Amino acid sequence: MITVAASNNLEGSKASPDKLVRIVLLIALAMTTAWLKGERTAVSGKSSYICRPKETGRTKRRHSNFWIGLYGYNWIAAFHECQDSVEKLITSFRNKRAFYQRGLRAITLIQEAF
Repeated sequence: MITVAASNNLEGSKASPDKLVRIVLLIALAMTTAWLKGERTAVSGKSSYICRPKETGRTKRRHSNFWIGLYGYNWIAAFHECQDSVEKLITSFRNKRAFYQRGLRAITLIQEAF
């Protein structure tokens, strides 16, 4: 019954099945890439720079490799977008320079994984 409804919606949208297959394939490739990057980050031990590690008493991991892969990319993108503004602020607040240096080290490790 679900298949019939889905095919009716597809026919009603006038989308070609060939384009649908291409879109699904593109989504599958993007998801696989994110998962593989997350897996590589987790295996290299750098996932703690992207997300919280598993807490004591917790039976399941907090985040999947897919999530780690997506958010690792977001960390890198956000770093490049905000780097100039943050560096200007750091010149005004010298007592925060040590934290900034730690953050630079963390982003370097994240970039190595990607």
